[in-house]
Amino acid sequence: MIIKTTIKKTLMAVVALGINIPLVSSQGKEVTIDINFSKTHQTISNFGASDAWACQFVGNWPDDKRNKIADLLFSRDTYADGSPKGIGLSLWRFNIGAGSTQQGNESGIKDEWRRAESFLKGDGSYNWQNQAGQVWFLKAAKQRGVKQFLGFNNSPPVQFTINGKAYASGGKVNIAPDKYDAYAVFLAKVVKGVEQVSKVKFDYISPVNEPQWDWSDGGQEGAPYNNAEVAGLIRAINKEFVSNKISSKILVGEAGSINYLFTKGDKPGKGSQITDFFKLGSANYIGDLPSVAKTIAAHSYFTTSPMASSVKARRALGDSIATINGLDFWQSEYCILGDNAGEIDGNKRDLGIDAALYLASVIHTDLTAANASAWQWWTAISAYDYKDGLIYIDKNKTDGNFYGSKMLWAMGNYSRFIKPGAVRVDAEVSSVAEGKPLLVSAFKNGKNLTVVIVNQGANEVRAAFHIDNAKVQFTSSYLTSQVAELKAGKVTGDKNVVPARSIVTFTGVIK
Repeated sequence: MIIKTTIKKTLMAVVALGINIPLVSSQGKEVTIDINFSKTHQTISNFGASDAWACQFVGNWPDDKRNKIADLLFSRDTYADGSPKGIGLSLWRFNIGAGSTQQGNESGIKDEWRRAESFLKGDGSYNWQNQAGQVWFLKAAKQRGVKQFLGFNNSPPVQFTINGKAYASGGKVNIAPDKYDAYAVFLAKVVKGVEQVSKVKFDYISPVNEPQWDWSDGGQEGAPYNNAEVAGLIRAINKEFVSNKISSKILVGEAGSINYLFTKGDKPGKGSQITDFFKLGSANYIGDLPSVAKTIAAHSYFTTSPMASSVKARRALGDSIATINGLDFWQSEYCILGDNAGEIDGNKRDLGIDAALYLASVIHTDLTAANASAWQWWTAISAYDYKDGLIYIDKNKTDGNFYGSKMLWAMGNYSRFIKPGAVRVDAEVSSVAEGKPLLVSAFKNGKNLTVVIVNQGANEVRAAFHIDNAKVQFTSSYLTSQVAELKAGKVTGDKNVVPARSIVTFTGVIK
């Protein structure tokens, strides 16, 4: 079935690098969007963000403020005009700390906001009242309808590390094989303990984060591994989970760059993770372990600009994923870092539309070129002067102000409306090949259709929805721009406008 918008003049399709990269003329006012239900792609698992590191403090802020922040992240309620109160994340990532907080200054991590508390005490017992601020956000997420939860570690607990710290020495692995079992027992106990104290059960445990990096500067908790070490640790965790009937699935990868999934990269023994972990016959094969999710995760850092190279790399990633039957790809951590080929600088907060449009372009490309089935932001709440937060706060441990960003709402154009189980379908734009990209993606969930349009250009684009071969009634639109934050609108007639420099989500029902 094809859905087609009508236009008043002939336009042309642009094909770049083997996929449709629709572009709109700086003078173009009208476009055709063809949505093909018969050509389907990935099934969406979730959209998420993490609680590192600010939630350990913000979760203990005054009730009114922490609840308002939780509403922005998790709420699926609407205001009287139909505009969403929050972005309705469908997964929440909980940072399982290694214990650098308890070590204080002796941890070697100077910034206490980047330390993390552990449930494990020095005497080997557990205190489930620790990480209380983060546990508050777990409960708040569940109360607002979040159904998927993931616990992730940046480092094993300091009791099990070689140097007794939550970061490495000289870029070397910081846990010996004879401690794998202890780490596995810790994770099994954390799953049960957190459920006991919060009524939240982790659907996923991610025990390794960006293993390609050295993690030796004391900037935060972190642990390097090579693939053989990752596989050994995962086998130990799988054995513990099976024997203790822990149903949480182990998420593998969390590679520091997508390139480490499908190329050898520049870190010997740390690349080609798709084939190393999931190709039958590999020395590090763990794809048949019952507790391992049939998913591999990586982070989109430093690979998002320029658009042509971003698309090329993600198409190569998608092709590599497709060689393993049933394997999914999750983009599990991203914020705007680096200089991005001069397109946008990761330094300095940007609460406005510039960063939001860039973020939306990254989400779009990960979904449409790499076929990511999940897309997760790094830190939901930031106290720093970087483009790393959906919500920003004063760096105050007990109280302070908070500030929403357009990045929050741009992510909401996806997370609020594309629910788990939605299937991406083909969406192509016919247009004059000039100007800024117009990015369009479409998702079918039963009888519901969601179309997200990112207009990076300086002029508005008009789309008049007309149905061919299928009857779809578009009912609502949601606009994020410099002056709007998922502002609800009605779809009427054939004069629907996508304003300049905006993201608009259209929702409809397939009759």
